Parts: sequence; structure tokens; C-alpha cells
Amino acid sequence: MGFKCGIVGLPNVGKSTLFNALTQTAAAQAANYPFCTIEPNVGEVAVPDPRLDDLARIAGSKEIVPTRLTFVDIAGLVRGASKGEGLGNQFLATIREVDAVAHVVRCFTDGDVTHVEGKVDPIADIETIETELMLADLESLEKRVLALEKRAKGADKEAKEALDLVQRALPLLRDGKPARLVARKPEEERLFSQLGLMTAKPVLYVCNVDEGAADAGNAHSAAVFARAAQEGARAVVVSAKIESEIAVLPPAEQADYLEAVGLTEPGLNRVIRAGYDLLGLITYFTAGPKEARAWTITQGTRAPGAAGVIHTDFEKGFIRAETIAYADYTALNGEAGAREAGRLRLEGKEYVVQDGDVLHFRFAN
Repeated sequence: MGFKCGIVGLPNVGKSTLFNALTQTAAAQAANYPFCTIEPNVGEVAVPDPRLDDLARIAGSKEIVPTRLTFVDIAGLVRGASKGEGLGNQFLATIREVDAVAHVVRCFTDGDVTHVEGKVDPIADIETIETELMLADLESLEKRVLALEKRAKGADKEAKEALDLVQRALPLLRDGKPARLVARKPEEERLFSQLGLMTAKPVLYVCNVDEGAADAGNAHSAAVFARAAQEGARAVVVSAKIESEIAVLPPAEQADYLEAVGLTEPGLNRVIRAGYDLLGLITYFTAGPKEARAWTITQGTRAPGAAGVIHTDFEKGFIRAETIAYADYTALNGEAGAREAGRLRLEGKEYVVQDGDVLHFRFAN
């Protein structure tokens, strides 16, 4: 399990350029006019994790299998998208299917690249997109109220709970606030997610800056970071132009290029880390002679649930997890050394898997 991240934004903010760079494909046409993305494009990237290379070297693994991140490039939304303007309806539906929204915001000035609103104002751009998503969510919920009220009058407990959530969300949306601000209990999350509200999705703002601001950002990106902090969202600085140039270089030359432009890593790494943090995701590993593999789970997942990511039979028949912390595995040169030093632990069903754990599951058929 990785996660699916929908890339949204106004036209000409660099969404498709960033998508092409991140997925290292030319699947999305990047052009200087609105609606150059005709259908949502889907691309997968391997999640970079140096720990996986270390584990493979120590375990003598023949193959390295990283976890993967799915990006969905969604056509540029415009004012009125919630009413079908531009290609609105078609792509609003796509946003409902992703785990998180990467909102690309234009934080660069370039006279050769037109702006659909006629000026560079990232906060205004954010509000335009957010407003359209809120209007679409509001319309969606208002259409469901009567049916839920009818079901709630009977013995439909789930309908009553859903109606309660809807009635909490509607005042916020009518007041111009996103549905993610709805106060709710952990046990209500499943039902709340089933409402399919776009403004309930976690948001990562991707500030697309020019090359000179790719490391520290600029005044525009600083404003976006301040807004993200107020919302409990995340923000990262990326230069889509630099990322597109890195993407076509051989791996051996990428480090030299990054150093030349004053960066220590590609923007993809920042996006992934911020996305994992936003969604509360962590990585655990399995390592052996055949392969070293990374697996993504939600923070707080217990050992049987982590085993189920590999195969449902592992979860059903879970007995125990042989567990070694990454630091112990590398310091003690693998499983044998960790076992001899007493750093291999046998964990049961209640064990909460930690980021970097190297696990071997025992299960009954």
C-alpha cells in the first residue's frame, strides 16, 4: 500500500510539468493553454528510501522492491467548475477517489506563461479551487439530506449517524469552510469518508517556484506555508522546471545537477515525505536473500494488520512477528547478528509496528 495523490490546481500552474517530472513520463501533455490535460493521467513512482538499499546489501537480496506512490494528474479547474465550467464535473469526480490532494500553486512570475486569472496570487488561487470544491460538496450533501432523513426515521442506525455527520458538515460548507474541519470521533471516520467529500481530503500545497527559489522558497511560497499552518495542512517548495530537467538525466548525473543548483535532493522526496506525514503513513521492511521490500502502513497499525498488507492469509493466521529495528539490523549486520545480540524480538497481536521495523511474520495456514 502506497497512497494515491490527486494533483489539482488552476490551469498553467505547472501541474502537468510536475506530473511528468515526478513520474518521469510524457503521459501528460504540458502546454501553455488551459485544459491541455484531457483525461486524468495516472503514474506510479517508486518511493525513494536509502534504508532499503542498506537492508538489501546486508541481506544479500537479489531484488529490491520499493513501495509505490500513485499520482493522478487532474485537469486544471477554473472558476465555476462546480457548475460544470471548463471540464469541471468530469474531474471533480476523480478527486473523490484519491487519498490526498496535492494542490499545485503558482509561486513564480513568467511573462511567457499566462495565468488564467491574469495575475500571480497563490492565496487567491487556493481560494478559487477551495471554493469550487466546497460548492460541489455542498450540492452533493444537500441532495442527500431528504433520503437520509427518511431512512433515519426508521431503524437505520447508519443512516442516523450519516445524517448527523452531514448536518455537522453543511453549516461549515455554507460558511465557506472545508469539510475537513468537521469535529468527529475516530470511530466516525469510516462513515465520514464514505460521504466522499472533496474538501475532507488532506491537502498538501506544492509551491511551484522558479529555479532560484527551489531551496528556500520566496514570498509567495511563504504565504502558502502560513496558510497551510493555519489549516493543519502541509506545504512543500518545488521547482517543476528543475524537476523536469532532473527527470531526463541518467541517475549518475542527477546528484551533480542537484549540487549545481544548490539542492541536496529532488523535490519528489519532499513531496513524498510531506504526503506520508500528512496521511500518517510509515514504512516497514522485509529482507532476505530473494528480496528486500518496503511496505507502507498507517501509523498505529498492529502487527496482524501489517502482515495483512502482504497477504490476507498472513493476517488471518497471524502467530507472531519476529521484529528487528532498522538501526539494530544495520548496526549488527543483519538478522543473525541481531538475534545473537538479543535485539530480535518476538511480538504478538497487540504490537504496534514502528517505522523502519524489519519484520518476519509467522502464521498458521
